[in-house]
Amino acid sequence: MRRIGVLTSGGDAPGMNAAIRAVVRTAYARGMEVFGVERGFQGLVDGVFRPMGPRSVSSVINRGGTILRTARCKAFLAPEGRAEAAALLRQYEIEGLVVIGGDGSYRGAHALGVEHSMPCVGVPGTIDNDINGTDSTIGYDTALNTALEAIDRIRDTADSHDRLFFVEVMGRESGYLALMCGIAGGAEAVITPEDAPPIPELVKQLRAGRDAGKRSGIVVVAEGSPLGGAQAVADAVAAQSEFQDSRVVVAGHLQRGGVPTASDRILAARLGASAVDALLAGEADVMVGVSHNESVLSPLTTAWETERRYGKTWMDLSHLLAT
Repeated sequence: MRRIGVLTSGGDAPGMNAAIRAVVRTAYARGMEVFGVERGFQGLVDGVFRPMGPRSVSSVINRGGTILRTARCKAFLAPEGRAEAAALLRQYEIEGLVVIGGDGSYRGAHALGVEHSMPCVGVPGTIDNDINGTDSTIGYDTALNTALEAIDRIRDTADSHDRLFFVEVMGRESGYLALMCGIAGGAEAVITPEDAPPIPELVKQLRAGRDAGKRSGIVVVAEGSPLGGAQAVADAVAAQSEFQDSRVVVAGHLQRGGVPTASDRILAARLGASAVDALLAGEADVMVGVSHNESVLSPLTTAWETERRYGKTWMDLSHLLAT
């Protein structure tokens, strides 16, 4: 294999640039050429490719976002769109593709490989940390620390005003990010898609804290909570209790931006290099990951065929420490 492509797809995550850098420099060291595909699968369909070398990725390891940019692509969802992309890849003599993203990106890569025999290797880049086959995804650690910094700041004003705050964090259908924010931030309660107590039970928890001498409180709400977002939960609590003077903070896209942590940079470096070596070894339709500090490969289909859930002991720990 002498020429590969690399793209970022789906939501951006801090550390994606470090992964791109690792792909480009590893490929160069292995005697290969690399073409960057701009704007994800949309760039594949439009043929927006650019050659990349070691100097093209200088000084990007500390940057958030993605220098290749990312986009959603409706055209790629159709077989005709994937056929156009495959034709352009052949035109550029690209023999393998590294796809940095989450499960949606892997679905596209899998379809491209099955329909057009294009070897694809996935690199898990998402702040949600919701992909099986790796202990952590690129961007998760940075997003966790960003949300935690916000919670710490909110705690200061909550204590000053004896006030209850509801803080909404990202994570889509996964509560992993929210739960770890709650544990690290000392939240009084955490509401996730997997564990959402009825409002009366949540009110009971908050009253127990107040009766134990707590003057303020933080409730972390995952954006995919079945009870709704933080505002909906705050309104429901107010309607069923004496907790009227609460405030709502939505961390939102702040969690996606910013300088990636050392942990995310190191993970991205390791996974990017592993993806190139996997292609060179003849691997296809797989995702690279790190499990128990060992590099591992998993089928791309693992990302959507098996649901990643946090262990029950994590939520039990959250309840225990909130007393």
